[in-house]
Amino acid sequence: MIDRRRLLSLGASAGAALACGPFIRPSYAQAGALKVGLLLPYSGTYAPLGEAITRGLELYVQSQGGKLAGRSISFVKVDDESAPPKATELTTKLIQSEKADVLVGTVHSGVAMAMVKIAREDGIPTIVPNAGADIITRAMCAPNVFRTSFANGQIGRATGDAMIKAGLKKAVTVTWKYAAGEEMVSGFKKSFIAGKGEVVKDITIAFPDVEFQSALAEIASLKPDCVYAFFSGGGALKFIKDYAAANLGIPLWGPGFLTDGVEAAAGPAGDGIKTVLHYVVDLDNAENLAFVKSFEAAYKIPPDVFAVQGWDAGQLLDAGLKAVGGDVSKRKELNAAMAKASFASPRGPFKLSAAHNPVQNFYLRELKGGKSVNLGLAAPAVADEAIGCKLS
Repeated sequence: MIDRRRLLSLGASAGAALACGPFIRPSYAQAGALKVGLLLPYSGTYAPLGEAITRGLELYVQSQGGKLAGRSISFVKVDDESAPPKATELTTKLIQSEKADVLVGTVHSGVAMAMVKIAREDGIPTIVPNAGADIITRAMCAPNVFRTSFANGQIGRATGDAMIKAGLKKAVTVTWKYAAGEEMVSGFKKSFIAGKGEVVKDITIAFPDVEFQSALAEIASLKPDCVYAFFSGGGALKFIKDYAAANLGIPLWGPGFLTDGVEAAAGPAGDGIKTVLHYVVDLDNAENLAFVKSFEAAYKIPPDVFAVQGWDAGQLLDAGLKAVGGDVSKRKELNAAMAKASFASPRGPFKLSAAHNPVQNFYLRELKGGKSVNLGLAAPAVADEAIGCKLS
């Protein structure tokens, strides 16, 4: 059961931090529910991520008394099944059949790109709360498309900067051979090499294979200072355990998704792995302390980065709606307000670049005893390069 008084108190704090206008036009304050179409995975491998995003967004709306800009919010949830071939049909259903006023989605980059393509054509305000495909806020950027998560290359660059600061100079990269892995590695190499580091070998493994022994044997023969690895979910857990069993004595680094979600299952095999991400649950700021307390009270588990991205999707939408008094027909003004929004997020200060991708802090974390521990700021206010985006 959610403590409504606590949520309202938290919401008042969050709302006070919004940079956009506070006025609510009476006509729309009295209008019917605003319909938010959620295109997220509610089944399959990514279902926990979709659920965490939904919980974060719903919790933010509840913190505002169940309304944004004076309008009650109605959620229409569609399971995208992380299936790109179904994305066009499902997005069209939300817009044309369900009459959604706003779109929020999704996790899988292939699904997100199909969704964004339709959103660009329709003009419906759209918030991407996870998918990190660089192109979404690069060549596919649009006035009505916003992201509250990250770009893959952005995380890679932040991690490379942190590794250079740690004095590492000779690296081997290893990842699955697919778009997300290639973008995470590309971003890493850009900053690591710029910092006078050397990448002696890029090792790729067919997706979603989890046979890592040949890769580990090659790493042992190359003897680098460090390994930069990107896997996620069950594959990441298998890699972490195989890496520990190989006893290479070579520091293992990666973007935060290498360990997030598998920390406890990794056990002692994960101890000492260093990662970089835009959130860690023990961040000591007022917004995060209140957010963690409310999330744990509501759902009996600690929040993760996906829940934060859902919460901030709510904050961003709230900023836009307040500027137009809840009148979503004023799309141009609503989009302009969201583009300029800045607020306190559990992750730290939040604002968007001209390409509508977050400009945000990245944190250095170390896995200890099944938990990611915050070691401090890895890179402040990192923006994506927004290559190919014509918004400015």
